[in-house]
Amino acid sequence: MLDQYVRQCSIAMSCADVARSALFLARHGIRNDGTRLLELSAAKRINAVMLTCGTYDAAGEFAYRVGLPGKSGVGGGIVAVVPGRCAVCVWSPGLDARGNSVAGVSALDRFTTLTGWSIF
Repeated sequence: MLDQYVRQCSIAMSCADVARSALFLARHGIRNDGTRLLELSAAKRINAVMLTCGTYDAAGEFAYRVGLPGKSGVGGGIVAVVPGRCAVCVWSPGLDARGNSVAGVSALDRFTTLTGWSIF
């Protein structure tokens, strides 16, 4: 079991790769080629889980500051979904006490403030 976890945590991807991998969630379950990967309700559910749980114990603060469904990783990456528009990934290794990238959360906060692309 631990072996599988380590393998999943060891996948090498760029920020662009990670953003592209989540783009189907911004498209409500539709892949780049136009085919459906998930039903609309499943994509909606995944986005809701990311909004409420994707940044560990900081989910409430992340929702308030960033206003997007997001998922952080222990390596300092955060992917955020702007429903109907895009997916964005940021990365910076300095983590806060809750395991989220300090600079990444700040960058996403600034992004949604400047664009107005918060879901709230």
